[in-house]
Formats: sequence, C-alpha cells, structure tokens
Amino acid sequence: MTQAPENDERQAPGADPGRDSAPRRTYLAAERTYLAWLRTGLASIGIALAVGRLIPALINTSQTAFAFLGIGYAILGVFLVIYAAVNARRIRRALEEDRPLPSDWAVILTTTAGALVLAAMTMVMLVAEV
Repeated sequence: MTQAPENDERQAPGADPGRDSAPRRTYLAAERTYLAWLRTGLASIGIALAVGRLIPALINTSQTAFAFLGIGYAILGVFLVIYAAVNARRIRRALEEDRPLPSDWAVILTTTAGALVLAAMTMVMLVAEV
C-alpha cells in the first residue's frame, strides 16, 4: 500500500517538486488570455459575415446598411486578432524579463464600447426592418 505525500499536494507526472510553478501558471494564464482574445476576434469576423450577408437575405431587405454594420464587425474582429498577437508578445516579454504586466484597460474599454455600439445598431436595424 502506498502512502500519500505528507503535504497532500498532487503534482503532474514528471513535475520537479523543487521547481516553482508560479511562473509556469502565469505563462499559461497569459496563453489562455491570448486565446480568448483570438476567439473573440474570430467570432466578430463571423458575426460580420452574418450581419452583412445572411441577415439581409433572411429578412429580404436592402444590404447596404447591414453591409456597413458587417464592415464594422469585421474591423473590430481584425483589430482584436492583431491586438491579441501584439499583447501576447508584450506579456511574454514582461514575464521573461520579470517586469510588471502591461495594462490594457484603454483597449478593453474601447473595444467593449465599440462592440456595444455595433450590437445596439444591429438590434435597432433588425427591429426597424421587422
């Protein structure tokens, strides 16, 4: 019969018990954040296609206004994908150089406001057309 470790901490197979895993966890958290930004950007690009092409075809209306909204979503999506790559590189450098992580509140607030404006405009246009 095997005994559990005294401190009852479980470790991944092959993990070095003397090695600090906090930097590894921080790096992995930064990687998950990068993937979240990337997924959001790709979703916005998908929404651009749906708003610009699919919705006008489904409700039988003019594509012009919805096309402009689709372009707005596409611009937001491309910006988010590019920002995800740039921000991931900045965070990786900060972690490697043991510096504080860069703040991106201005980008978060701006993109959130932009997404909310686009969503509100889409809802107004859908209600007006239906």
